[in-house]
Amino acid sequence: MSKKPDWLEGIFPAVVTSFNEDDKINEKAYREILHFMLPHVNGIVSCGTTGEFIYLSREEKLRVLEITLEECRGTCPVIMGTAYPSTWETFEFTKEVKDTGADAALVAAPYFMQPTFNEVYEHYERLNEIGIPLILYNIPQCTGTHFRWWTAEGLAKLENVVAIKDTSGDMPFLEAMLEKVRGEVAILVGHDEIVTAALGAGVDGAILSSGNIIPDIWQEIYQAVTSGDLEKARKLQAQNQKLVRIVARTGATQAAKEGLRMMGYDAGDSRKPIMRGGAFGREDYEEVRSHLVSLGKIPKKKVKFDLGSGKSFTVEYPAVEETPDRIGDFTLKTGEAFSGPPFHEVAHIDLMIGLKGGPVHRAVEKAMARPDETSKPRLVSESPMLMVVPTVTIRTEKQESHLFGDATEGVLQAVQDAIAVGELPEELVSEIVIVANVFVHPGAAIRFRIKFNNYKAMRAAIRRTLESRPTLEELKGDSEAFRHPFRYAP
Repeated sequence: MSKKPDWLEGIFPAVVTSFNEDDKINEKAYREILHFMLPHVNGIVSCGTTGEFIYLSREEKLRVLEITLEECRGTCPVIMGTAYPSTWETFEFTKEVKDTGADAALVAAPYFMQPTFNEVYEHYERLNEIGIPLILYNIPQCTGTHFRWWTAEGLAKLENVVAIKDTSGDMPFLEAMLEKVRGEVAILVGHDEIVTAALGAGVDGAILSSGNIIPDIWQEIYQAVTSGDLEKARKLQAQNQKLVRIVARTGATQAAKEGLRMMGYDAGDSRKPIMRGGAFGREDYEEVRSHLVSLGKIPKKKVKFDLGSGKSFTVEYPAVEETPDRIGDFTLKTGEAFSGPPFHEVAHIDLMIGLKGGPVHRAVEKAMARPDETSKPRLVSESPMLMVVPTVTIRTEKQESHLFGDATEGVLQAVQDAIAVGELPEELVSEIVIVANVFVHPGAAIRFRIKFNNYKAMRAAIRRTLESRPTLEELKGDSEAFRHPFRYAP
């Protein structure tokens, strides 16, 4: 007999919990994020893993639930995370959540002490007495306890268990669930990287961290699968796989919050110990920004480019919070960016941008007039004028091919794409000279990664140079997480 509620299918974002600078819940910002998501989703999950339930007090969680219920106004179901390490605390809080009005409770297995499967079963058996619809939550990455199919199958028989959310990314386990309990309870995928595969296999829906950022695209994928257009769903998943991979593999909370902030929604930062620039690093930030720009999700604003001597122009620029309203002082602008993996194919670019006729242009002319056989600078583009300078002394033909072939291809493609999306305004291209100091490791071998990593680094370096980033505020915010990229200890 099916216990699956009719409403428990489709796309459910695991919503972030917004905090202000005082580390208190930012109710206004949280409401705005809900308003952004609601047109695209089938329901809301509050105080899940991405909602930082482990960092919230009982009172804060209940307030988040109250706000969510107010904003949803019965138009869509509200699922509330209620997990605690102990059975008694989970039981008491889940009762409160039921009384407050949540449609279901999402309950991760008891964490930290790693109970046996019999103990896990009896934990949920106790919660079953409450009478609220229960969604079992399998997330071994966080709980240390991975359901087995026989445990999950037994749990699915409990009267009030209506669904299983699996975030393990373990497709064989998910397939076993489809074999054993499909139709009896809802089966929901929680691992963003395998959503299309899971939907195609027959799961009922998805609860996703990246649903904070691209709820509309996930809904499009869900609708494509349910209508039988698997090719469209596969294409959309592939196009967004890099974004969802970054979100899924960097702890999700900070990644989702900074992605929302880029789009104009103030989600604040995660609570400690999660830090800006930590698991979700600055390279990840720039990659997410590039992807959101390509999707047209970064709002544009009017930015004035002041070239001096009374010459200026204003363009619609894809801007984040740190983007200034005016970009000027083109005497000498500098910036840098780093990108990987793997280790031997990492890219690091130091960039200089200046006006033609200025000191950067004169430096390029001198370098080209007196080419140094050690540094071997090379002019690789006329529009914009772009000179590539090796960071590491070139000693072999292979090194030369890697730098002026593979790495330079990536650099040039980054320039063209930056022009195409408006990050490097066309009006500026004929006015400037760019010098890219490019690092290619002497032990590099994978040509595609050399090219692609330099592409990523150059895209980021262009933005950071023009916007004079990182700003002082960014540096303050990231200071606790600063690490040398080639070292793994503080």
